[in-house]
Amino acid sequence: MGLDTRPLSTLHERGSFEVADFEVPTGREEEWRFTPLRRLRGLHNGSAAADGKILLEVDAAPEVTVETVGRGDARIGTAFTPADRVSAQAWASFTEATVVTVPKETEASAPTVLRLRGEDAGAAAYGHTTVILEPFARATVVLAHRGDATYADNVEFIVGDGASLSVISLQDWSHDSVHVAHQYTRLGRDARFVSHNITLGGDLVRISPTVAYDGPGGDAELYGVYFADGGQHLEHRLLVDHTVPNCRSRVDYRGALQDEGAHAVWIGDVIIRVEAEGTDTYELNRNLVLTDGTRVDSVPNLEILTGEVAGAGHASASGRLDDEHLFYLQARGITFDEARRMVVRGFLGQLIERIEVPEVREKVQQAIEAELDR
Repeated sequence: MGLDTRPLSTLHERGSFEVADFEVPTGREEEWRFTPLRRLRGLHNGSAAADGKILLEVDAAPEVTVETVGRGDARIGTAFTPADRVSAQAWASFTEATVVTVPKETEASAPTVLRLRGEDAGAAAYGHTTVILEPFARATVVLAHRGDATYADNVEFIVGDGASLSVISLQDWSHDSVHVAHQYTRLGRDARFVSHNITLGGDLVRISPTVAYDGPGGDAELYGVYFADGGQHLEHRLLVDHTVPNCRSRVDYRGALQDEGAHAVWIGDVIIRVEAEGTDTYELNRNLVLTDGTRVDSVPNLEILTGEVAGAGHASASGRLDDEHLFYLQARGITFDEARRMVVRGFLGQLIERIEVPEVREKVQQAIEAELDR
């Protein structure tokens, strides 16, 4: 057998279910250099007392099955391998998992809502959720996070051939909460996946969505909206791994920041592997800085290992409110405060309007208005 000389990706090549296979982060590693480790409350090094609890309320569509299962259930852990120590720790530490199943060729008549509420930020909790869409099924799932928590979890989305899943993950924690989440998606042939990550609350929130393809024709759209206030650290780290031909991905994340110490981090990694000919991908991150004293880190990465692509690109931009836009509005009798609101509404509203569940869309709009009232 000859030597395999195909190029390998330099992004996210290592994974393991064993916590010991990952060294404790120091903050000098590329994947941790933006995260203030001291604020993770031990989620990254195993020192957190694991006696916290997250309460779950379920409002399921009548066609959808939601189960609470033990660690030995064969359906969990099939769509991912932990890519960092916190993900591996969450896998090793949860005791019960939630499994959501949409049967083959079933179209859910209503969204299935999982409400996760923390009641104690002083102790760590770990969780696991698996969402399975069997072939040609269609459904919308909402993950709503609130309350006080120190929480790490893994979420799997398994989308079968020809199936379509829309996910809305709302992080609306109290001001002292910490949440580190890994969201893993596997798409079958001709499957479609749309996700909306809305991050508003919490002291430190780090969300890591990953998408992988099992067959040609897969289509993934990843959208995100976040609003960082003074002292908040909101971090989103995405990986879209194109491993099969003729798949598509789109990424669009937008954030606003205000007040001293607000920090937003966005990392967008897209890999187009040698065998992924015909890939069509684009990723975008934009940030609107509303006051002094904030910080934005935005790093798009596009790694192309084949010359046969349909399209590939990325862009990142961060800046202040446009003085010309404000002047234009003020010249027509609109006050500065209202002009500022209108610009922010327009900037974030393009993505908020894509949220297909009216109750969630309205809640997000109200939360943005409350942020601007500050």
